[in-house]
Amino acid sequence: MSSKEVKTALKSAREAIKNKEFKEALKHCKAVLKLEKNNYNAWVFIGLAASELEQPDQSQMAYKKAVELEPEQLLAWQGLSNLYEKTDQWDFQVELPNVYQKLVELYARYRITYEKPLQDLAKVWLQLLQLKEEEAVDKKELLQLWQQMTKLLSDCLNEEEKDNEIQQHLITAFEKTMVLMDPIPGEEHKIVSTDYVKCLSKLPQEEVKMKEACESMLSLYPNHSYPLEVLCSHYLKTVIGSQICNFSSFSRLLDLAPSSGLGHLGLGTKALQEGRYKDAIKDLAQGWFLHQQRMDSVLNVNAPEYFIKRHINHEYLNLHTIFIQDADKDPVLVTLKGRAYLNKGQVDHALKVLNDSFNVSFYFLKAASQSPDCGEYYFLLGKLYWDMGEETRKDRSKAHTHLLKAAKLDPNLGCAFRYLGHYYREVANDRGRARGCYKKAFELDNDDAESGAASVDLCMEQDDMDTALAILQSVIEKATPGSAKWAWMRRGLYHLKVGEHQQATADLQAALRADPEDWVCWECLGEAYLNRRSFTAALKAFGKAHQLQPSSIYSVYQAAAIKQTLGKFKEAVAEYLQITAQQDYVPALKGLGECQLSLAKSLMEDCRDGGAIDLIQQAVQNLFRAVELRPDLSCLWKLLGDACTAVSNVSPNRAQVLMPAPLAGLDPNTKSHTLTQAQTLKVGERCYARALKLMSEVPSLWYDLGLNYFRQASLPCPTEGDQNSPSLLLEKAQQCLKKAIMMDSGNHSNWNALGVISMSEGLENFALAQHCFIKSIDVEPNNVVAWTNLGTLYLKKDNIELAHNAFKIAQSLEPLYVNCWIGQALIAEKVGSYDTMDLFRHTTELSTHMEGVKGYAYWVCSTVLDKSNRDSELYRYNIVQMNAISAAQVALSKYTERIQSDPVAFIMLGYLNEHLQLKRQALRAYQRCLAVELLQSKSSTEELAFALGNYGRALCTSGQLDEAVSVYNSTPLQELSDLTGLALAYCRAGLIAESINAYERALAVASTEKDKAYILTALALLQHRQGHVDSAKTLLFKCSMLKEPISESLLCLCALGLVHSDATLASAALTELLKQGSASGDVVEQRCLLTCALLALQGNYRAVQREASRAVHSNPGNPSLWALLSRVVPQYYPRKANVSLHTRHRALLYSGVNQLANGRHSGEDKHRNALRTMQRAVLLCPGINILYILYGIPLVSPEHPAVLLSLRQVQCHRLLASSGGTVLPDSVLEQLNNAVIMNPTNLGAWHWLAEVYRSQGLLVQAVMAYRQSLQLASQLGMHSSQVASLLRLALLALGPCMAGVPGKDWTDLILEATTEVLKLDSSPMALLFQALLQYVTKMAARETRRLLERLVYVPSQEFPVTVVHVASWYLLRHLHTKNDQELMNVLLQHAKMNGDQRLLNFYSLVASSSS
Repeated sequence: MSSKEVKTALKSAREAIKNKEFKEALKHCKAVLKLEKNNYNAWVFIGLAASELEQPDQSQMAYKKAVELEPEQLLAWQGLSNLYEKTDQWDFQVELPNVYQKLVELYARYRITYEKPLQDLAKVWLQLLQLKEEEAVDKKELLQLWQQMTKLLSDCLNEEEKDNEIQQHLITAFEKTMVLMDPIPGEEHKIVSTDYVKCLSKLPQEEVKMKEACESMLSLYPNHSYPLEVLCSHYLKTVIGSQICNFSSFSRLLDLAPSSGLGHLGLGTKALQEGRYKDAIKDLAQGWFLHQQRMDSVLNVNAPEYFIKRHINHEYLNLHTIFIQDADKDPVLVTLKGRAYLNKGQVDHALKVLNDSFNVSFYFLKAASQSPDCGEYYFLLGKLYWDMGEETRKDRSKAHTHLLKAAKLDPNLGCAFRYLGHYYREVANDRGRARGCYKKAFELDNDDAESGAASVDLCMEQDDMDTALAILQSVIEKATPGSAKWAWMRRGLYHLKVGEHQQATADLQAALRADPEDWVCWECLGEAYLNRRSFTAALKAFGKAHQLQPSSIYSVYQAAAIKQTLGKFKEAVAEYLQITAQQDYVPALKGLGECQLSLAKSLMEDCRDGGAIDLIQQAVQNLFRAVELRPDLSCLWKLLGDACTAVSNVSPNRAQVLMPAPLAGLDPNTKSHTLTQAQTLKVGERCYARALKLMSEVPSLWYDLGLNYFRQASLPCPTEGDQNSPSLLLEKAQQCLKKAIMMDSGNHSNWNALGVISMSEGLENFALAQHCFIKSIDVEPNNVVAWTNLGTLYLKKDNIELAHNAFKIAQSLEPLYVNCWIGQALIAEKVGSYDTMDLFRHTTELSTHMEGVKGYAYWVCSTVLDKSNRDSELYRYNIVQMNAISAAQVALSKYTERIQSDPVAFIMLGYLNEHLQLKRQALRAYQRCLAVELLQSKSSTEELAFALGNYGRALCTSGQLDEAVSVYNSTPLQELSDLTGLALAYCRAGLIAESINAYERALAVASTEKDKAYILTALALLQHRQGHVDSAKTLLFKCSMLKEPISESLLCLCALGLVHSDATLASAALTELLKQGSASGDVVEQRCLLTCALLALQGNYRAVQREASRAVHSNPGNPSLWALLSRVVPQYYPRKANVSLHTRHRALLYSGVNQLANGRHSGEDKHRNALRTMQRAVLLCPGINILYILYGIPLVSPEHPAVLLSLRQVQCHRLLASSGGTVLPDSVLEQLNNAVIMNPTNLGAWHWLAEVYRSQGLLVQAVMAYRQSLQLASQLGMHSSQVASLLRLALLALGPCMAGVPGKDWTDLILEATTEVLKLDSSPMALLFQALLQYVTKMAARETRRLLERLVYVPSQEFPVTVVHVASWYLLRHLHTKNDQELMNVLLQHAKMNGDQRLLNFYSLVASSSS
């Protein structure tokens, strides 16, 4: 059945359901499920049809299957809800709350999608709550559900939901919540009441309820001001067109909150209505400053008219001046204000006020007729025409006429000359007259900053700097500190323009003293700092400017540019993004692209190619946005070329760049396309070409284009004759660099790049390359790059001496330049110097360079593979002390991420990973090596076989034995390593016969006696595993007869004798083993263990102790030997176990450790114990490295943390037992904590520390210790330890709860711990703790009896007896409290049946005490 047929069948099923043909619908759905068993709609249809056919179980099964398939879809959950509601089955009713809960979540999540989401959500909530109430659930749970409903519906109300039904549901939810709240009054009840009042205040139709709720809240919380604020706000909203009758709320509010703006506004409104205008002004002004947003509703147009009509001009003007800040925008208020001024006779003020009024001509003509010789009136009239609207501004002649008349009537009126200057500069465009007018105005009024500034600006504009500076100097000389800002600022800008940055800084600072809030001046000061290279000060100045003027982009841009200059590219990117988010600002886009490109280059230096490509892609996108805005800027095209060329440094398969379609040469209407490395470099070539079209005489662009061609030539090319072939690209690169040199022969970089291109494969013009490098050095003698490249050229031509000298000069010029060190390392490798590895290691420390990394990894692998020099000083230094394996592995991981076509590198990486026990990483490295070799046809058969052998070994080590056998069999099986690896894989896979066969083939191939010995030993082990003891002995004897016997075969032979109680064989083998001389490491331990076992087999138990002691004496630093001695002494010579040694001082210390390990504590013997022994050791040898703690008690070295912990525990036990519950000092507790931290994996230690804290009353610290043990058990995967830690934590928290300590922290801790325990396992103790918690919190509740009965009335074998008895005891107390004699009789009868005599006795005591 195809997808189309499935849809057809589902459609048929839907039609059948619609037509009430439910059986037919079932047939269609089952046909769908035969071929598409996970079809969600089919299962839903089956559930619906089965429900209608009275098949509830099948319907439930179908709906649940649909829910499993799509748990976030509503349809199946709605079907389940309908099914459970209409079916009266007990199990359905039990699951119905969970379905409601899920529907609540889904409705809340998808409420935007459905037509009536809130109604459905509210309906389901109410059904859920009704069901919970019928079940008589806990009051706390019911309260939580109502609170959740109020929160959800309140959020919906905040989203401007206007549905009245939802609002009523929300009010009901609030009322239910407040009824269930306990205690009342209480803090939680106050919060809910506040939310309720806030909700009602948003519903205008619920004004009555709102007032009732506020009054109710005030009765419960008389000191809470919020309900009064709501009432006052409501009263103020109704003030327009009416009067406030109830002013008592405002007085009460001011009594509670004297600084309340609403209270003062109300009293001011009352005073206004009563005609007390001075009081009204006072209260309204104070209320305005405290609560400005209410002023629009209080002081409306009616109030001003109330003042003006009664000629109360002074009061209105005061009111207007104090707090009507935006009145000038209201023409009605402006007219009223003008009338008030006229009524007072202040005509000049009226003229200023009425400049936008229709009555302007009347008022001004009246003023002029009254005083015809007053030039000021004509000036005001001219100013009015100058400042009037667009129509008047088109003809400035009226303003000019009146201003001229004002100047003639009053030649000393400086402001008239100032506006004449404005006219000549802006309208007549007569700079000379304008300058003269400004000069005249400034001479008349030296405080006229506007005229002075305009005069100086015109002087500078006309290049009359002397006059401008003279004016500024005269003003500055007369100015007092903090004044003449305009003069200081302009002189500062002049100094900034001429390059006198220090003087500019001083002048601009003086300007800021006059006005610290001038953001333009701050920007100018930032420019001054920037020009004198004071970057930190410039950053602060631009930051202050942005703070004062957040909309200024320039200050943000300059701050970003400074951070870019300082190399703080990430911070600069954040600043640039802040600008580009507001608008497409080209300088910001350019800086953003530069910073992202710099960050990409820094990531590429660390071989983090993925992040680098992401940044390059972002840089391309931002620079392309800039290019779209300004395609005429060559620098943008150059940066785009740099970004595209930068991908040449990464691995080809990572260099996938998302490129805008127009930039990629595709249809501009299409989306961005992902380009390969070669395609991206081609785009970079086109960008450089576009930049050269705009600026063809820039040599650096030719240099960049040449490098781009060189990078393209380095990529693999399919055909040589193609226009993109390497040879042609190299020719183009060479021509570009020659062009750059022709334009700028003094640039050493151009000569150096031409040399690199000339010596590359495809050209190999070494003579020209040498000439170029020498010319580069001539131009710039301190040119480390050219010297290094010259050395590389000499090294390539096998001229070692010249190469060495060139590299040496480069090292002296720049010791941190890694390439010259790599050259010296290659020379050392070529001449066979011992310093080769040191030199390669130094290159990896300087930076990550591919050649240096591979060289160092090669030498590390070679040194580790050479097992003959493992004990040499050179090996210990190069490999062990320098941590060479880890360093090489990290460096080589970066190398393989960058260069993914080098199989040798992958082999070395796999080997290093194996050495570091990184099995999965090693396996992955070998897999990638094989993938590379199989793709490259160049690999020889031997190399492939070697790689397969390594891969097989890694598979065997990781436990993939079948794959390992298959890989080994794919090799020629001619090498010894392959044959032994195959044999080992067979052995671990349980194929013993095949393993023996492989080892026998390996034995035939083995060339050395040592290899044969190891193979014979392995064969002997396999024979013994098969039960062929004699064959095993024969093979081991044969191995021991070789010229180079190995210790492993003798160990196996000795062990074989011990296992089979053959003392003669074991003794002979051990004798031969001891003849091989001194050994180290595991061999010493094995020899000692075998010797002790042989002596025990012979019955010489005393010699067992002597042999172990001898081994410890010879190797006192070997902890395994000490452990062996502590085991054998008590077992074979117990009389010596508790006897202290007296021969040497240090032996006393070891003896004390032995006594401690054997349990000889001070509690058992006060005179001969571990503590006494160690004290004697300290007295006899004070210089011993032992710490002192706990009143001078000694402690062993921290090198043995387990012993240290044991001593701490003994010392703590002694202190606590000696004085019966003494309080331990903080220093002692700190030492105990440190001892436990030194044993982080010891769960028992954390439990012990928690008990110590508990005994000291430090419950919080005890909780932290138990949580630490819980975390440790989780990390170790120890299930039982997790349960133990959680139960201990619950028991600890139960103590404060039983003692009645207030607060919910301990209760929550018990619930958290026991819930986690029950998730892990069914724990009777966890159930008991939950029951006791319920008993403590709600002793008489029905839930308490239910929880306790669940523990009491169970079969005796299910729960521990102690749990049952404790639960019975508390159940009896519960029933006695409720006086339920019937249930007490049932409990007592159950106790008699189970023999619980203690409960019966307890009942007798309770009954007698109550009677």
